[in-house]
Amino acid sequence: MENKQPISNSIDEYIAAFPAEIQQILSQIRATIHSAVPDATEKISYGMPTFYLQGNLVHFAAFKNHIGFYPTPGGIEEFQSELAQYEGSKGTVRFPLNQPIPLDLFARIARYRASQNQQKAAAKKAPKKAG
Repeated sequence: MENKQPISNSIDEYIAAFPAEIQQILSQIRATIHSAVPDATEKISYGMPTFYLQGNLVHFAAFKNHIGFYPTPGGIEEFQSELAQYEGSKGTVRFPLNQPIPLDLFARIARYRASQNQQKAAAKKAPKKAG
């Protein structure tokens, strides 16, 4: 599980490539994000499961010792205090597989990212003010 998985064409294929215990975690993350943002669509982007709503919301991926979660830098900044206990970088958080995955936090981040994308899309559609 060094993340040398074959390229998947769907999230189902991606999840199926892992051992059962990892499949269960990935399926829980998928269901959590679906529940939090029901209008989001799924795709594979950058070789990872991705949820999309007027732009990419979040990506997630399984690795040997952790789940990588990619909610963009804005998603990480907004939840910085809750994410501080996890390793990560500007756009990445690593959740160790030997600890419970905070699914509620994934849901809240996904909803926040959906709100960000919807605001950005609305701003692009808004008529330009003459000035």
